[in-house]
Amino acid sequence: MNRADNITLDLPEMKALRQELHSYPEIGLEETRTAALIAGHLKSLGYQVHRGLTNTAVVGTLRNGGSNRAIGLRADMDGLPITEQEGLAYASKNPGIMHACGHDGHMAMLLGAARAIAERRRFDGAVHLIFQPAEENCGGAKMMVDEGLFEQFPCDAVFSLHNDPNLPLGQIALRDGPIMAAVDEARITVHGRGGHGSEPENTADPIVAGASIVMALQTIVSRNIYPFEPAVITVGSIHGGSASNIIPNQVDLVVGIRSFDPATRDFIEKRITEIAELQAESYGMKASVDYERSYDATVNHTAETGFLRKQAVQFAGPENVVDLERPLMGSEDFTYMLQACPGSYFFIGASSSTDAKPLHHPGYNFNDDLLPIGAGFWTQLTESFLAPDKP
Repeated sequence: MNRADNITLDLPEMKALRQELHSYPEIGLEETRTAALIAGHLKSLGYQVHRGLTNTAVVGTLRNGGSNRAIGLRADMDGLPITEQEGLAYASKNPGIMHACGHDGHMAMLLGAARAIAERRRFDGAVHLIFQPAEENCGGAKMMVDEGLFEQFPCDAVFSLHNDPNLPLGQIALRDGPIMAAVDEARITVHGRGGHGSEPENTADPIVAGASIVMALQTIVSRNIYPFEPAVITVGSIHGGSASNIIPNQVDLVVGIRSFDPATRDFIEKRITEIAELQAESYGMKASVDYERSYDATVNHTAETGFLRKQAVQFAGPENVVDLERPLMGSEDFTYMLQACPGSYFFIGASSSTDAKPLHHPGYNFNDDLLPIGAGFWTQLTESFLAPDKP
């Protein structure tokens, strides 16, 4: 599958680590058992281990030679609040939590690479292995950056990957520039005047106004945004009322927003607020909007993405490397590391069957066949970036 046949990897160890991590998933900022396992493993390999950042983060550092150059490799640690479908011998033992996004595999691949890098010692400089908490819920990457990640562990470049069960096993997908979207959320409350369903004339029905807001929001992308500028607005939740003969006092809407361009992001926030308030006013009601910005768009750096592409072609062959034509509308907090340090984020295919479950599905399970591929690529990327003859 790959062209790094000279890299010896301990596959049984990686599988055991991955399956143990899968059995004990932990929610963001609560990854205490996970962090202890990672720290202990890195120490056994001779890495200097730092555990002072962002509650549960772990950074393992290995130095070799006299160069001041350094590379950062990041893996996310947290699980999701999902109840796992039964069936696996190593299924989650923590009720209501599972590794449904493959972070168990991300950690295991990086730990596998950690062993290969340490044993081979074919690099000149410093390797910083960054195990980051809270990617799914709290923006652990931003927390680590704000707490001085790159001041304590300076890097010339930082890289991260995500498994993708929609891509063939081992295929590497990358993109220069924007690769993942910014994500925001708007919570709209329509304040009406409730009453008996048989006397609507004596009420101000927030369900009618809310329905009007839902329909009007659909015109922002279709009529206000340039057609070639990616943006998504999704009303994902509507709550109001309790019975057919009761008009409620209020209706609550939750809206998800995805975008890339900062000006478009600002415009969407403005339009959602205007539409909610003015639509409600047209029905004789008021609407309040709580607009919360979450992760920024993930934007890769040109030089580092070019280096990544070259290494991917050498490792997997040109037939197994693709440049994404369009960015994806998912989001990722690795953006904050890229804002602080040059680098690149990419995907690696995990599918070897036609019935692979998607990410965040209760039946998802990381494909262990990807472990040696990901660990091997991390090893090659590190050794090439920190090649002893590199100026």
